[in-house]
Amino acid sequence: MRYIILLITALLITTLEAKTGYSKKRYGYFSNWHLTKIYKKVYKKSSVNKKALRDAFSYYKKYKKIKRLSKNYLAIADYTKTSSVKRLYIIRLLDGKVYRYFIAHGIRSGAKGGRVWRSSNKPHSYMTPYGFFKVGSFEGVTSKKRYRYLSIKGLQWNNKKVGLPLRKGGRDIILHTAKYVKYEGRSLGCFAIKPKDKYAVFKRIKTALLYSYTGKKN
Repeated sequence: MRYIILLITALLITTLEAKTGYSKKRYGYFSNWHLTKIYKKVYKKSSVNKKALRDAFSYYKKYKKIKRLSKNYLAIADYTKTSSVKRLYIIRLLDGKVYRYFIAHGIRSGAKGGRVWRSSNKPHSYMTPYGFFKVGSFEGVTSKKRYRYLSIKGLQWNNKKVGLPLRKGGRDIILHTAKYVKYEGRSLGCFAIKPKDKYAVFKRIKTALLYSYTGKKN
């Protein structure tokens, strides 16, 4: 009888974890069933661009294991919104909680305080790059301006050179802190956030999928 009770309990726990995609000792990814539920929740309650949200979840479901993306968060930089609003959305995949932060765009991508009108993945364009990226896990400091940063890696054919050194024909884009973000300033194309948001953003976005959505077809 005791064996039967333990077996039934184990089956109930397994069923619950299969439905939710989560357990306290979870080592794998959330199930696609769970991710769909979270997507619908964020879709209804968040102000993020709906197409960007749909594309981000679709890409994450397909490539989360292949690209070894974060099991806990995904992020969307919604550049269809102006820099005067918090347009970096970091979504917690456990329960759909959304964290929002200010993020700058490239100096040749749009006016100060405005939205992105042009984007490019080409070196020396000084524009905001577009598409799907993976954020690095190593925290560094830039040599000249002493910005705290995380590396960025392009995941698609049209942005695969983003994040590579210039000497290798790449475009040296990073996610970094910068004081000018407070004043709606612009970057040279990098993903720039406020210094005060560094801890909160960095701890959530490491190894995460970052979708830079500019409205351009990827």
